[in-house]
Amino acid sequence: MSDRPIDRRTVLGATGAGAVTLVAGCVNTTDDGETETTTDDGSGEPYTVGVVNSQTGSLSAFGERNARGLELALRDVNETTIGGRELDVTVEDSESATSSGVSAAQKLANQDGVPFLIGAVGSGVSLGIYDSVVSGTDVVQLSQNSTGTDLSNYPGLLRMSPPGGVQSAALASLVSGDDHESVALAWVNNDYGQGLAETFREEWDGEIAYDEPHDQGASSYASVVSSMNSSGADAWVFITYQPEFTTMAQEAYSNGYEAAYYGADSVQGSDVLADTPEGSLEEMQVVVPSAAVDQENYQEFAAAFQSEYDQQPTSWAAFMYDCVITAALSIATAEEFTGSALQETVRDVTRPEGEEVFTFAEAMDVLGEDGTAADIDYQGVSGPIDFDENGDPAGFLQVLTVQDHEYVQTDTVRE
Repeated sequence: MSDRPIDRRTVLGATGAGAVTLVAGCVNTTDDGETETTTDDGSGEPYTVGVVNSQTGSLSAFGERNARGLELALRDVNETTIGGRELDVTVEDSESATSSGVSAAQKLANQDGVPFLIGAVGSGVSLGIYDSVVSGTDVVQLSQNSTGTDLSNYPGLLRMSPPGGVQSAALASLVSGDDHESVALAWVNNDYGQGLAETFREEWDGEIAYDEPHDQGASSYASVVSSMNSSGADAWVFITYQPEFTTMAQEAYSNGYEAAYYGADSVQGSDVLADTPEGSLEEMQVVVPSAAVDQENYQEFAAAFQSEYDQQPTSWAAFMYDCVITAALSIATAEEFTGSALQETVRDVTRPEGEEVFTFAEAMDVLGEDGTAADIDYQGVSGPIDFDENGDPAGFLQVLTVQDHEYVQTDTVRE
């Protein structure tokens, strides 16, 4: 336990269940142990939106990255304000599970009454929230980190990260380009894994010698890697999550299995490198969503992130940052702070018809006192958003290769 005072970053990254509420101002702890926030600008009550994030569970590494992007976005919004009012965010933990995510969303939408919901990490969690909480209501749902292909069938469910079908196609092309003719395909048994695996099969022209699902959270995947090895495939493709892949990589290495490794976005992360032996992942290639790293606004975001957290941001932090900025611009251009009004503005603030703006402050300057959503085209730090008819954004991808137990960008793919 640290003796440091609790600051906003510590509160935001808390892993316990329950809500965390943040505004630019002060974070206080009440006598009953609850966290509350106050603001002293005197300009009116903050607008409150909800966030379902993975603070615990198998996707918590992504949730931590989200949390940092969220904090930077709040800072940028509240330095300018939305017509003199600040943005307030209430965060609930999905525990990286659909049932807990649905409960968190129900609390935010039904009890707290938020008209705008950012959530969630994990395609199955996002779909569960949409089906059980959002569908049939006016609540806006914008997922920060869901790449499952099925989300494209739910146009009312917006997402900031590009659909995983693009990843699967890029993976198939990558494996083929390396002259592999046979693959072993291991995929997590949920909406995310099923969707990406299906697209990979459609795009892959060679032999699939092993093609089996696995459950989340098992203590061992020895039978999975043993079967992949026995299949005789010289390329192994993993569509799963970091904890599951880490265990598979450890067990494959300890058994002396050798193959060329390829993976979708959710197998990549610093925790994977920290928990696997050096050399065990050498030359593994992973296709991940990419932020618009060449844009000036991304570079400014990355510099602020580096200054605040002493590390470079991931694309997941950029996606969450853009979710918050998009929510704030939707509020700024809506006739009233209701779900039905926000439904009318959330897509338009990122459409090409408006004037390109690269920061929240720039957007608010263009809007002035009587601007509309159609007047601006927010260019996110993750790239042009431009939600299509399915609620999907335009996408960029990076190919990362493990070299000397570090991820190195070796290629880019634009949708």
